[in-house]
Amino acid sequence: QVQLVESGGGLVQPGGSLRLSCAASGFTLDSYAIGWFRQAPGKEREGVSCISSSGGVTNYADSVKGRFAISRDIGMNTVYLQMDSLKPEDTARYYCAAAPAPYYRCYTIPEKYNYWGQGTQVTVSS
Repeated sequence: QVQLVESGGGLVQPGGSLRLSCAASGFTLDSYAIGWFRQAPGKEREGVSCISSSGGVTNYADSVKGRFAISRDIGMNTVYLQMDSLKPEDTARYYCAAAPAPYYRCYTIPEKYNYWGQGTQVTVSS
């Protein structure tokens, strides 16, 4: 049974950092692409970042380039999203998701993903 569990969210001041974790079970990270998404109240779900099943391809939304970094630990079967220089507009619920994909590809389109976690809330406020 495929399961994704996010953690690491919280309240942080502008300019601060958080590291989100996405613990996967029921499959291995070398078989699925993993994406991070976020959704703020009243807004559509937005792709933030993704990493291919090979780990060699990553993508980022323009709004987070240079501030966020996606990585993974194969042994822990966990994907991370390091978020630095956080801004109030980063406030949202963050989700990770898994999608079957070629080893050299990942997506920041929610419709490509089959499995979703429950999300973790990130609030950036002073």
